[in-house]
Amino acid sequence: MSRELLLKVKFFSAFAHPVRLQILDELRNGEKSVSDLVKLIDGVSQSQVSNHLACLRDCGLVNARREWRKIYYSLADPKTAQLLRTADDILPKVASKIAACLEIIAKAERNRETKHDY
Repeated sequence: MSRELLLKVKFFSAFAHPVRLQILDELRNGEKSVSDLVKLIDGVSQSQVSNHLACLRDCGLVNARREWRKIYYSLADPKTAQLLRTADDILPKVASKIAACLEIIAKAERNRETKHDY
């Protein structure tokens, strides 16, 4: 695998976790603090949001700005918002096929878990 391809895989893996994707989606609307994001994303703790923000910051996808005791996060590059908008445009066209693909993957994983090598 080429270095460029490996970097693309790592880049898109940052978007592959549901919490990280929700954080990026929320930051499209402007900078937010950890507590803002916890309120906006159901079922996640402050430590989970902080950990995912650290990952996104380490990957260069978000910036952090300190104001007194709070840290505010924003998208590091406006093209990230553009990428998310592009995904929003593409998804309605392929949603049913992606859903079917995910069902096939889940079935294959269940089959692999039930097989035993003797």
